[in-house]
Amino acid sequence: QQNCEWLRILYFSQKPAAAKFFKYLPSMFWIYFLPMMANTVGIIPSQSAVYGNITKFCLPASLVLLLLSVDIKAILHLGRTALAMMGAGVIGIMVGGPVVVLIYKHWLPADAWKAIGALSASWIGGSANMIAVKEATNTPDSVFLPAVIVDTIVPYAWMGILIALSAVQERFDRWNKSDMTLIADLRARTTTVISGGSGKSIGKIFAMIGIGLGGTIASLYISGKMPVVNNLVNTMTWTIIIATVLGLVLSFTPLRGLESAGASKLGFAVLFFVLASIGAKASMSNIAASPVLLLAGVTWVGIHAVFLFIAARFLHSPMSLAASASQAAIGGPASAPVVAGIYNPQLAPVGLLLAVLGNIVGTFLGLCCSYLCGLAGKI
Repeated sequence: QQNCEWLRILYFSQKPAAAKFFKYLPSMFWIYFLPMMANTVGIIPSQSAVYGNITKFCLPASLVLLLLSVDIKAILHLGRTALAMMGAGVIGIMVGGPVVVLIYKHWLPADAWKAIGALSASWIGGSANMIAVKEATNTPDSVFLPAVIVDTIVPYAWMGILIALSAVQERFDRWNKSDMTLIADLRARTTTVISGGSGKSIGKIFAMIGIGLGGTIASLYISGKMPVVNNLVNTMTWTIIIATVLGLVLSFTPLRGLESAGASKLGFAVLFFVLASIGAKASMSNIAASPVLLLAGVTWVGIHAVFLFIAARFLHSPMSLAASASQAAIGGPASAPVVAGIYNPQLAPVGLLLAVLGNIVGTFLGLCCSYLCGLAGKI
């Protein structure tokens, strides 16, 4: 039942009449929220073996398919300054996570550090990374719901601020003595950014399904042979790490061409099943921690902004590149090119590639940030 709901959501989200509605509350939110409401009012059960099996088998498949099409060579070709700005933004997220745990832990549930760790994966990468870290760290659904709400509100608010700041970029660049030759250099480096193709065929569709199934089977089999390290690394953690590595390895093979047939779109479709099953286990009664976590999220983004400002000042980076890196981290591939293009149309592909880089490292760094948040929670 809950998986039919997300299909209807995706259908209506493509309609022009619903565009403004889904602009402020994206389909990802509703795919999680509606099953949660169905659970709250008793339409569907809060506990079912089906939910766990969906996560167990669908999450590895989605990670493999989502990472299959990444162009790591194009990302590395962006140059030191662009990568350094993205790195500064990511470090700001990783430092900010434990800091907000220290500041707000007395007003948050005991396991809230896990939710903050999962949120860090989203703000470095995207929704897939967030769900992966959530499952890898056994984040309770009671604290994951507030994190989803924060992940819906704060990034959109921050995107609005970044867009508004574009009006003062010339003054900032003069004050900062920004090296504007970086923009022309980046434009020259990103003239061949991957564009979607239209190479769908029944053979490619079956190939994508086979890769997803094969990646899942391999991840589950190998993870079953790996050691469990205290409460830090469990079997599910290994499954997610192995699926991520498999996807990255396959991206260096000709199979990367399956993106023209919609490999990443299929990966997101499978991921939506996982998100709906997680929502089905949540309840509106868990929403109490949202206001405090929302305040923590605002503080966290402020720390992220400070790191980017310092890096921009030190590297004499244009404000447009700092904004692109910030939105690439906190926003993701869908919105990063938009913000980058508002500052400078030539930077749109740069924003996209930086966001893809975030997707690649989001799970690994999210797990690291979760560990740091756990340590902060014990202080």
